[in-house]
Amino acid sequence: MKNPFDNLDKILERSVRLQIMSVLMANDSYDFNSLKEVIGSTDGALASHIKALEKEKYISVIKTFIDRKPNTKYKATERGRKIFKAHLDGLEQLIRLQKK
Repeated sequence: MKNPFDNLDKILERSVRLQIMSVLMANDSYDFNSLKEVIGSTDGALASHIKALEKEKYISVIKTFIDRKPNTKYKATERGRKIFKAHLDGLEQLIRLQKK
């Protein structure tokens, strides 16, 4: 039998990354400050986790200006959505195994 933990994504093992992806899966996009508030993270920690997700192409970055102020939003990519769903499926498999 294949190890069910192999179905989990290593990038999403970090809880902050999983939280970021969860927010982005439930919303079309989210800005940095709102993400920071929802997750309860510091600027530096959130920025490093966002960078990791962006590097893996799980999220895309949208930079705009609102009243001459920079605004950065994030959006889950199709790749990120697919991997997130597969990760949740892997977690479901583990739960089903524990119930046996």
